[in-house]
Amino acid sequence: MGREIVLNLLSRGAKVIAIDINSIALQGTVELANDRKDALSTFLVDITSKASVGMLMNEVLERFGAVDGLINNAGIIQPFIKVNELNFETVERVVNVNFYGTLYMIKAFLPHLLTRAEAHIVNISSMGGFLPVPGQTVYGASKAAVKLLTEGLHSELTGTNVKVTVVFPGAVGTNIMQNSGVDNPIQSAADNKAMKALSPARAAQIIIDGMENDRYRVLVGKDAKIMDLFYRLVPRSAAGLIAKKMAALLNDRGNAMQASLH
Repeated sequence: MGREIVLNLLSRGAKVIAIDINSIALQGTVELANDRKDALSTFLVDITSKASVGMLMNEVLERFGAVDGLINNAGIIQPFIKVNELNFETVERVVNVNFYGTLYMIKAFLPHLLTRAEAHIVNISSMGGFLPVPGQTVYGASKAAVKLLTEGLHSELTGTNVKVTVVFPGAVGTNIMQNSGVDNPIQSAADNKAMKALSPARAAQIIIDGMENDRYRVLVGKDAKIMDLFYRLVPRSAAGLIAKKMAALLNDRGNAMQASLH
């Protein structure tokens, strides 16, 4: 989805700086930019490092002079297992990428954004950031933190030149499992025709449209919209529905883990 956000921005005439920890992914984005690649610059950065993000900010401003927008899209999921079975190394990795990476980027660039005539911050949360998904509880907690961080920023920056938008994607056909180092244990629930996964290109379009229209919150996909309403009206029932859908998966994986220990 991050790649499609870059390509969408380029198609609208923007100059874009793409940041990733994966050099191959960055090069792939450059190649897809085709005749717009001159408007794209890339940086290899570990956003979980405060020092690296600080150096990035300095280098970006030295080379380009100004930045008018920041889209925090980087995110990873956890293995599909319960909190009790997660090791702390995995917990810290998920929280560091999803929450602290977002926070470090904001802390680094916000002072500069406040000097611009107009600027915008977009943070990508998740449907799992407002609705509990068993087997992705720590991931959801990190995305819930992004949600409240973004909403708090919106309130703090009201009356300034910096606008803020939070995004809640539902099922999008991305490679987040591969990037997270997580195996795909089942066919995605998005294979259900009623909840077909949105294409990354369409998701990117919705996100950028939301930014340009200064939306407070953006729900990406029918599933995100439906579950947002369901959870607001009857949160316990909505949580129970998701728990039922995840129960078989978690039980199967729990049995597989036990079998591997014997």
